[in-house]
Amino acid sequence: MTEGAFLYIVRCADGSFYIGTTRTALEIRIAQHKAGTFDGYTCTRLPVTLVFSQWFDRVTDAIENERKLKKWSRAKKEAFIRGDFTALKELSARRSRHPPKPTEI
Repeated sequence: MTEGAFLYIVRCADGSFYIGTTRTALEIRIAQHKAGTFDGYTCTRLPVTLVFSQWFDRVTDAIENERKLKKWSRAKKEAFIRGDFTALKELSARRSRHPPKPTEI
């Protein structure tokens, strides 16, 4: 397990999500979050519950995916956690920032 890393998502007591990566055993990292010994976001939002995890053979891939997920809307994160890929695709559809131009007659 020296080359890769876990990507994980925990749901905090306030309903927010924390997304992280770890090269250590996932069980150890989650235990640190639950005990409040992992400083940062989750230690003031206990208890936390693991809602998603995925192993990546390369730590760089785990970090890349962590960064992408952190930019997503809450709705997209929830669809991802549920494994609802239909909703995820719909939520990911780009919406036009400008209305379409009227066609000239």
